[in-house]
Amino acid sequence: MMNNSTILHSTEEWAGTRIDVFVSKNTDYSRNAVQLLIEEQRISVNDKVVSKSYKMKNGDVLSIIVEPPKDVGIIAQDIPLDIYYEDEDILVVNKPKGMVVHPANGNEDGTLVNALMYHCKDSLSGINGEIRPGIVHRIDKDTSGLLVVAKNDISHEHLAKQFKNHSINRLYYAIVYGNVKQDSCDIEAPIGRHKTDRKKFCVTQINSKYAFTHYDVIEKLNGFTLIKCKLKTGRTHQIRVHMQSIGYPLAGDSVYGPKNCITELKGQALHAGILGFIHPKTEEYIEFSSPWSQEFEKFYNKVKFK
Repeated sequence: MMNNSTILHSTEEWAGTRIDVFVSKNTDYSRNAVQLLIEEQRISVNDKVVSKSYKMKNGDVLSIIVEPPKDVGIIAQDIPLDIYYEDEDILVVNKPKGMVVHPANGNEDGTLVNALMYHCKDSLSGINGEIRPGIVHRIDKDTSGLLVVAKNDISHEHLAKQFKNHSINRLYYAIVYGNVKQDSCDIEAPIGRHKTDRKKFCVTQINSKYAFTHYDVIEKLNGFTLIKCKLKTGRTHQIRVHMQSIGYPLAGDSVYGPKNCITELKGQALHAGILGFIHPKTEEYIEFSSPWSQEFEKFYNKVKFK
């Protein structure tokens, strides 16, 4: 398996510029990513390894060598993918409800990554580790909807910047318990791990991260409300935690909802329906939308017309 390489040529205007600044300005790598590549001796100037304090000279030829993800025994599986868009840099896929994004304990195969490895072969970014090739962001197993996958490291860095800057347009649809009184609301509350149940998250000031969710009511149903949520941040279980924190947990959510869980939904009624971002190569805004899952639509019709 061959390494991926990038060649950059320094001109007079870059003379005296720190190497990490030069590379970050001429690629989609962040300065932190460049410094890590330098520490790993993956960046050379004029065929010599340099330190991160190196300053560029006119005529320098810089090489970046990035190894593809190592084979760690993840099986490429011929699992059908609902692909909405694909080119040499990215892939947008509609993940079905019930599919795990990447392998983990208890879910070693049958994941989105297993399917991607079969479909994309060696064309996946390696930045997020050997277990998560191509994965820039994730959604929960029982959440359906759109994900963007990076097919190379440059695209991964570009997309990761957009997620970090909160410029990705992500719109989720959810059905929650109760008659939501406020038609529109900003929920700005930090999220961290639950102090007694480490598998859960909660709104807390202790060891937490800033989280922001905006919701709008779409339709009042019989004992439930259909809402749409726009994410500014992307914390684990963010919508589920935020809606539970204001008294409107998601229908079907066995973790954050009432004990008498709605089993017919096979998990929380949550769908990542719209995903928009700047394409890492063309730098044009592109946006995709996908329909609700079967379970979501069936439950919506049930509570609307009962």
